[in-house]
Amino acid sequence: MNDAPDFEAATRRQQATWSQGDFSMVGAHITISAERLAEALQVIPGERVLDVACGSGNGAIAAARRSWVPAVGLDFVPALLERGRERAAAERLEVEFVEGDAQALPFEDGAFDVTMSIYGAMFAPDQERTAAELLRVTKPGGRIGMANWTPDGGVGQMFMAVAKHTGGPPPGVLPPILWGTEERLRDLFGEGISELRIDRLKSRQAFRSADHYIDFFRTYFGPVKSAYEAVGPAGEAALTSDLRAFLEAANTAGERALVLEPEYLQVVATRAG
Repeated sequence: MNDAPDFEAATRRQQATWSQGDFSMVGAHITISAERLAEALQVIPGERVLDVACGSGNGAIAAARRSWVPAVGLDFVPALLERGRERAAAERLEVEFVEGDAQALPFEDGAFDVTMSIYGAMFAPDQERTAAELLRVTKPGGRIGMANWTPDGGVGQMFMAVAKHTGGPPPGVLPPILWGTEERLRDLFGEGISELRIDRLKSRQAFRSADHYIDFFRTYFGPVKSAYEAVGPAGEAALTSDLRAFLEAANTAGERALVLEPEYLQVVATRAG
């Protein structure tokens, strides 16, 4: 009996999930994480930067502002790449958007001075292969930067609320949220890095109410949209109830609005020589 995880099937499911809705709408609320990471990576003019699982290009656009040379953004959802092209054109920044998989990056070894990923590569099913690819395309002495949601932060709790109704990852596929722990990061990067700096930060997200949040994410965020489709009319009320309970507990604005401050790890690693 073969108990090995079927990463190809899991990747196809992930691609279908993230193709639903329009993640660029959600990504607009987390641009600050990309800007912070680009600053922490100390991107300077002339450096070649890759944004892995870029969505609509938050990281690549932040990098292009600082590098003064074309940055590269890679994602497996063509519609999001098109959104990224629109954004880069509007800001008159040079960004090349490439369709591809974080687990098999179509670039040469050591092609980039800086490789980054903002809430993206962490969702690739094969975590070991993804980490190996981030290391491979980064030149020795270069930097790898990530923003990863933490298991005990608000987004981690939201995913757990959804998983209660839809089930967890496929057999053998580890939860993406493990990327938000230092232990897992050190395990994944191992001797491929010579230095690891981690900061625990907050991502402030403001909505009118819990209902506003749920409607927004149900419309635009692939995992939540897929969850509602999976549970169908019979399970809709229960899923909504659990999401509302999580949101009300996490709200920092009282009765004025819904303001979430989910924590994430900002990761800066140096590629070993």
